[in-house]
Amino acid sequence: MHELTLPVTPTDHSTGPAHAPVTVVEYGDFECPNCKQAAPAVKLLQSRFDQRVRLVYRHFPLEEVHPHAVLAAEAAECAGAQQKFWQMHDLLFEHQSHLKLHDLRGYAERLGLDLERFDSEMRDHLYLQRIREHQASARASGARGTPTFFVNGRLQDVSFRIEALFDAVAAQLHK
Repeated sequence: MHELTLPVTPTDHSTGPAHAPVTVVEYGDFECPNCKQAAPAVKLLQSRFDQRVRLVYRHFPLEEVHPHAVLAAEAAECAGAQQKFWQMHDLLFEHQSHLKLHDLRGYAERLGLDLERFDSEMRDHLYLQRIREHQASARASGARGTPTFFVNGRLQDVSFRIEALFDAVAAQLHK
């Protein structure tokens, strides 16, 4: 069984209590159809296990099949720097077929981000190194595709059914 090689840190994008008994880490790609399909289930997971689960999102853009995924991840990081990561996360999945730079800037504008800062950070690829670190940690942890989930540090196979994620969380809570 594969385990998470990079522990969750305060710099990760997370939602839910920091000291929740269960931490779910998702390695995702904003251009991945399976990630888009999983997003509502992940929200449901959070509501079903309210206050008992922390969700962490890390980038694993599969550039060879998703040409806009890295740019979308960079936009999410820019939004995160302005405390709007999760709002951008949701917009990117809602508009998955529109992830070109002008689209991303439109989402930044819609979220009320400082556009001068957003443009500058995107132009300078300020967060590209962070995305590369996420990709490397995903590979080192055994991720081969997206979405890949870890429940309390252990890889959880959801390739056949997303309900396996719910089962794994429930099992951790009943230990």
